[in-house]
Amino acid sequence: MTPPATATAAAPQAGPDEFAKPGFGRLLVAEWTKIRTVRSTLWSLILLVVLDLGFTALLVGLTIAQWDNASPTDQAQIAADPVSFILGSGFFLSQLAICVLGVLVVASEYSTGMIRASLLAVPRRLPMLWAKATVFAAVVLVLGVAVSFGSFFIGSAISGDKIEVSLGDDGVLRAVIGGGLYLAMLGLFALAVGAIVRHTAGGITGVIGFVLVLAPLAMLLPGSVGDHIHAYLPSEAGALIAKAHQGPDDILSPWQGYGVFALWTAALLAVAAYLLKRRDA
Repeated sequence: MTPPATATAAAPQAGPDEFAKPGFGRLLVAEWTKIRTVRSTLWSLILLVVLDLGFTALLVGLTIAQWDNASPTDQAQIAADPVSFILGSGFFLSQLAICVLGVLVVASEYSTGMIRASLLAVPRRLPMLWAKATVFAAVVLVLGVAVSFGSFFIGSAISGDKIEVSLGDDGVLRAVIGGGLYLAMLGLFALAVGAIVRHTAGGITGVIGFVLVLAPLAMLLPGSVGDHIHAYLPSEAGALIAKAHQGPDDILSPWQGYGVFALWTAALLAVAAYLLKRRDA
């Protein structure tokens, strides 16, 4: 007598591709989805545009309105590098939006617990950090360059024949593009701080301290020591890339300053990468 059949249909075996680790391209898409679907990203970028263009128009307009009453020294200082004056008028406050957003890109995932899902999908961890940094830097770079050009055209139109400047002048085009480069590096700097601190309020406080507090304190130090410390601070060195020429009091050239800022950022990203591998989520 033939025994009853007991065999059951074999369960389908998952192929190797179904358990393959996500490639870097997929990680870039995932990080782009995260960034563009979070409200804080949109509002921070809108704030960047409004503050930059708005304060450029306001401060340049006020300066031109009082141009005839300004001292010859002040007029000569502005005329020596008008693109730095125009771009600096809007960047002073608008850069704070990038500082806040850079921290939020990382720290918000820790505060909401989303970081656990991200690390579960990418157990090696570091590719997630590099993908997040790449996407965020690209977004800020594109918008930063666009805002920088908009700020330049608004400022040059308002200044008229008082301060004549054009993109064809020596160093001007590099300085305008440099405004976007500065914001992109500042965003990476803030992202690295957020990844190290992993707390939104603490990270924002730390970045703003670097950008706005340390520079005035360094200027209080006496002699050449204070001058060199001030010159090599991240935001002070990085902002030189938005100048058309090296000023008489500048220790670093525009590209040297940007290189110093890049070294600061790379060092913080290295610390963030090390802590990401060592610490629990």
